[in-house]
Formats: sequence, structure tokens, C-alpha cells
Amino acid sequence: QIPNPTVNFTALRDTPHEGLFFGQPIELGGKRGHRIEVAHQEGRLTEVEISTFSRQVRRETRLAYYRLAFARAESDRLAQVLGLARRLKQIAQERFEAGAVPQLEVIQGELEVSRAEAESKIAAQVEKVALSELNALLNEPSGTPWGLAEALADLPPSYSLADLIQRAYATNAALEHLAQEQKIEQSRRALLKAQRVPNLDLELGTDFNSPPDFRVGPRSQVGLTIPLFTRNQGEIAQSLANERVLEGEAEATRRSMAGRVEAAFLGLNAQQTRVEIYRQTVLPTARQLERMSEESYRAGKSSLLVVIEAQRNVREAERGYLEGLLGAHNAFAVLEETVGAPLDGGHP
Repeated sequence: QIPNPTVNFTALRDTPHEGLFFGQPIELGGKRGHRIEVAHQEGRLTEVEISTFSRQVRRETRLAYYRLAFARAESDRLAQVLGLARRLKQIAQERFEAGAVPQLEVIQGELEVSRAEAESKIAAQVEKVALSELNALLNEPSGTPWGLAEALADLPPSYSLADLIQRAYATNAALEHLAQEQKIEQSRRALLKAQRVPNLDLELGTDFNSPPDFRVGPRSQVGLTIPLFTRNQGEIAQSLANERVLEGEAEATRRSMAGRVEAAFLGLNAQQTRVEIYRQTVLPTARQLERMSEESYRAGKSSLLVVIEAQRNVREAERGYLEGLLGAHNAFAVLEETVGAPLDGGHP
């Protein structure tokens, strides 16, 4: 902004009796340009804060998305469990009618069906809650349905730790904020130095009514403030101290950044390892044991309790597998926010 002009009118008993003056301060030393630069850097800091908030929104959206994906997968799993319980109850009923087992096993089968039905209904309610939370986050009506493009079973992309650390140095929100604060201090200090250059005050006007010499006469004046006592030395020293503090904070943040990225990276690897163990060994073994126990029960070689226990093992394994998938996606969201950049299309 440019300094505003001034207007002065005087009325005196002495001559000249009246006067009208217009004054305009002229800034020297590039003060206006430095003020513009300070405003620009402060605006850039606001952009950094908005970018930080957008990363947080991205993280929350990812978490809500995969909570819904997990809830839907859990509903599907429990629907399958209900189907297995009903099939087992039907087998027990057929064997009871054939006189091969007591009625107790039929009652046990009915109990398992009731338990599976209750769990399935609860899962349906949990799914509704997850959908409502996602809609609330997206500012959509609570009943808006969403088709999920990415399945829960699709694991996040992989990255090397060294690449993630380098990305974090370049894009981490905390480092960006500190770097921008340093730029603001530098621009403020440049403005303080420019303010030591004095302004030129120009004044032009007219005196009136000074008999017998004149009735109207021009008048001009030039003023210059000499910076003898106030040269912004204290403010400049404080700005230098603030910048040194920011440099120290940035260096400390940079040193700890690698540790935080590594911790998030290892957390993701742990969840991915858990998923692979369940996928390759635990789930296939539990399902094979469940099939074998059911066949053995059909053949009259084992009791219903053995089949029920095998089915519970399968349910626990499937539940652990789904929790591992959700944990992997949550860990990836944490890693992405720590790095400070979208991690799409990773590499081995």
C-alpha cells in the first residue's frame, strides 16, 4: 500500500491569515516492496497450513473408507458363518432323525445358528455406523450408498524406506511450516532494514490573505526524518534470534523425521506380514480342518463339538485376517501423513 496524502488548513491572526497545504510522504528504500513480500510469505504460510489440513482430511477419509470396507467384509463373513451354522444344524438334524446322534447335538446346532444370526445382525448395524461416519466426513446425506472401488483385500503399495525418508524431507508438513516461518522472518528483517531509510515528506500549498505583500502566494516544503536514535536494531536482533530458533527446530525435526518415518514404515510392514501369514498358512489350514471335521462328522467318526470348534477356529482366523487388512490400511494412512505426500503407485 502507498501512504495516504495529508491536507492541512490553517487560520491565524498573524499573516498570512489562511493557508491550505497538501502533503505526500514518499517512501524510500523499497519499503512498499518489502511489505508486499512479507504479506506474500504470510499468505504462503496459510497455504502450507491449508495443505497440512488437506493431508489430515485425506488420512481421515482413508481411515473411514476402509472402516466401511472392513464392516462390509465382516458382514459378508458372518453371513457365510450363518450359512455354515445352518448347514451344520441340518446335518445334526438328519443324523438325529436317523438315530445316529442324541437330540443334544441338534440343540447345540440350533444354539450355533442363533449365535451366528445375532452376530450377523450386529455386523449389519456396525456397517450402517461406518457408512454414516463416512457420509458425515464427506458432508453427504447419512443414507448415501457408496460403491467401494478398492477392496479391503488389496494391500497398499510398497516403498523403500530410503525413498520414503527422502520424500519426507521434501514434503513433510512440519518441515514445510518451519521453512516458511524462516522465510517470513527473513522478509520481516528485510523490511525492518528498509524502514531505517528515511521517508521524504513533500508538501505543496498556498498561503492566503497577507496584506500588503500578497493575497495568494504558493508555498512548498520538504521534510526528511534523520534516523539518529531509532534504527530498528532491537527488532532486527529479535528477528535474527527467532530465525536461529526456527533453524534449530527445523534441524531437530529433520533429525527425528527419519525415525518417525521408519516407525510408520515398520508398522506397515508388520501388518502386511500378519496379512500374508494369515493368507498363506493360518486361513488355509483352518479351513481344511473345518472341512475335514465336517466330513468326519457326516461319517459318524467325530462329535458335533469337534465341528463347532473347527468352525470357531475358522471364524477367528478370518476375523484376524480382516483385522490385519484393516491394520495395514490404517498403518499406510499414518505413513502417508508422516511423509506428507500422497503415496500412490508404489514400487517394490
